[in-house]
Amino acid sequence: MTIRKEINGKDLTLAVEGRLDTLTAPELEAELKGGMADAETLTLDFSKLDYISSAGLRVLLAAHKTMSRKGGMKVMHVNEIVQEVFDVTGFSDVLTIA
Repeated sequence: MTIRKEINGKDLTLAVEGRLDTLTAPELEAELKGGMADAETLTLDFSKLDYISSAGLRVLLAAHKTMSRKGGMKVMHVNEIVQEVFDVTGFSDVLTIA
């Protein structure tokens, strides 16, 4: 998995590429913890995310909880495979998906 980070003022954007699973979820979690402290908004660009597991969903839920107390979080460019996981798990009702 590759994570590209962009900070624009108080806006944090992370572009995630590859697979977000048990092996890579801790990497995203660490990147989020380091970046969310100063961020008011969080955007996750999943245009190149191929797969997400329950471990990845856990990281998203924790980030959503933290950012909901600030300016919010949105997930962008979700492919059909990841969208199906969001739909089946109910995450599509919780997350802001653009």
